Amino acid sequence: MGRYVVRRLLQMIPVFIGATFLIFLMVYALGDPVVGLFGDRAPDPATAARLRAEFNLDQPVWRQYLLYLGQILTGDFGTAFNGQPVIELMARSFPISFRLMLVALAFEIVLGITLGVISGLRRGGGVDSTVLLLTLVVIAIPTFVLGTTLQFFLGVELAWIDPAVGPSPGMGELIVPGLILALVSLAYVTRLTRTSVAENRRADYIRTAVAKGLPRRRITTHHLLRNSLIPVVTYLGADIGTLMAGAIVTERIFNIQGVGYQLYQGILRQNSPTVVGFVTVLVVIFLLANLLVDLLYAVLDPRIRYA
Repeated sequence: MGRYVVRRLLQMIPVFIGATFLIFLMVYALGDPVVGLFGDRAPDPATAARLRAEFNLDQPVWRQYLLYLGQILTGDFGTAFNGQPVIELMARSFPISFRLMLVALAFEIVLGITLGVISGLRRGGGVDSTVLLLTLVVIAIPTFVLGTTLQFFLGVELAWIDPAVGPSPGMGELIVPGLILALVSLAYVTRLTRTSVAENRRADYIRTAVAKGLPRRRITTHHLLRNSLIPVVTYLGADIGTLMAGAIVTERIFNIQGVGYQLYQGILRQNSPTVVGFVTVLVVIFLLANLLVDLLYAVLDPRIRYA
């Protein structure tokens, strides 16, 4: 196991370099960040030249990337065009998005897997048909419609929640936004679990366990569920990074100043250091999440061993 982890960590290095270089190239190829900083007003040539020199924008792209890579290896993610260090923006926004991700992930694991197991065990029945119909409805309705509707009824009409989240929200304030963020992924987790459970119910090892006279609960939890969760864990691992980065709509609806909010502001204002810095950290989160998923395979299925 230890050798496998070391090998995977070494494999992450070229993946990290390739992914961040492509992101760096795409962001800085969108246009001149200095021109975007001034908006409709043309910048003073001397001021524009000074800013390009300060942010290394007068260098070739490959050299800009090497300079940036050297900075982030020392923990310096540069300075936004408003003069604020990007690391300060990260320190404020990543904990908020992390808490929001935990709430959303909890909904996916608890509700999604539970509904999927119940639906898979009763495939073809009324419960199964109802679950499939509800998940299809959730997938079909856009997130901004669900979010604004729930915000209006719970926050404005019933006054059960605050329509807008505070600057430093706790877990309680993030329950409704977390549910909205998780709904689409929750529907996919439910369907994926349901399909996996229904397929594994017909496997030989399940029939053998039944023939041995094992209790139904033990068959479901120790044999059926553990093997059925492998594809679900794969999806959830990839979804961690998606929940962190893809919450732009949810964070805009509830005024959550997390990662999605900062990425939206950075793209809107062509604040390239902010966008590249945040996306670089998200790449690391994706890579570590995938490593964690691979390690969980061996926990769920003892037949899997790493050389």
